[in-house]
Amino acid sequence: MTSLISGINVVELSTMITAPLTGMMLADWGANVIKVEKPEGGDPFRNFRDGLYSPHFCAYNRNKESITLDLHSEECKSIFIELIKKADVFIENFRPDTMESFGFSDEKLKEINPRLIRCHITGFGPDGPYSDRPAYDAIAQALSGISSLFFSADNAQITGPTISDNVTAHYACQGILAALYERTKTNLGRRLDVNMLESSLAFIPDPYAYLTQLKLVSDPLLRAKTSQSYAFSDSEGKMFAVHLSSQQKFWKGFLECLEIPNLAQDERFLTRALRIDNYLLLKDIAAEILVKNTREHWLRLLVSKDIPTAPIYDVTEVFNDPQVQHLGSFVDLTHPTMGVIKTIRRPVLLDGSRSDQELNAPPMLGEHSKEIIKNLHIGVAG
Repeated sequence: MTSLISGINVVELSTMITAPLTGMMLADWGANVIKVEKPEGGDPFRNFRDGLYSPHFCAYNRNKESITLDLHSEECKSIFIELIKKADVFIENFRPDTMESFGFSDEKLKEINPRLIRCHITGFGPDGPYSDRPAYDAIAQALSGISSLFFSADNAQITGPTISDNVTAHYACQGILAALYERTKTNLGRRLDVNMLESSLAFIPDPYAYLTQLKLVSDPLLRAKTSQSYAFSDSEGKMFAVHLSSQQKFWKGFLECLEIPNLAQDERFLTRALRIDNYLLLKDIAAEILVKNTREHWLRLLVSKDIPTAPIYDVTEVFNDPQVQHLGSFVDLTHPTMGVIKTIRRPVLLDGSRSDQELNAPPMLGEHSKEIIKNLHIGVAG
């Protein structure tokens, strides 16, 4: 099987999401990823729902091997050094100075292996007034402004999936791949610093462009108003989305589907700018009509007019969508002792397919310790 970065060895000393997802994405492209975990419980994500093989852990750790090492132990430090010597990439996501406390500063890692790409992921950066604070997804979303785009003070409630964790992993993976490419020319490693705060900021450039160029302060509705995006409910309580964007044909077709073409001459909606200003009024007018029939009815009409639309699924419904099934987005993986888990394939096709991708179930804690140590060709006491 062809893999674009096969032969690249990654040592991942990580917990939770940011570094594990970074490692998993590299593994999806063929890298050999060894996850180093503490002997007592391993990655805390393992037992988020009891046991040591939680859905949280499985979501971010396929295609890896697991070794348990206590980095306070001299013996385990020796094994870790051998792993670093053979590695191309090292990823960690602890607070600054944690690696130093183990005796593995960035300078020490560079000394052990000058070709090593060292990726350090933190919450707020390696230094600064917040650098020693604990950081999790909700904190990075809050500080970056993302949370203010989902809710306001009169309904303060954290909602939705992890965002800051996940985008940080994507930026980390991007940086690692760039550094690996550069190394083909220089034969030297690099230190990469990626933090959740800046990754979250980089992920939402629009609100800052609105503010600095138009003096508009984003709130939960500004993006929806600007893009003319709507969510509606049908006669059965099922939801669907409509995105009218900036194309006049979408607006015209929407009015035809709802059989209210006269609204095109309504002075409140004559231009896109007016429709943005009167977004909630327009939504209420459309909602009164759309609630009188089924989602399937409206989707057929809207699709026939080439209007961007889709059902709003809950996660139980996504599996059965015809396009999702056609893409083969989900696949079952079987672990020899833990059984079958369902995972989501790499979303990038290679030459039109994913036939190059080999997928293995996430590892049990320390599942590959003996094999990894044996391959390092070092003796271990006991």
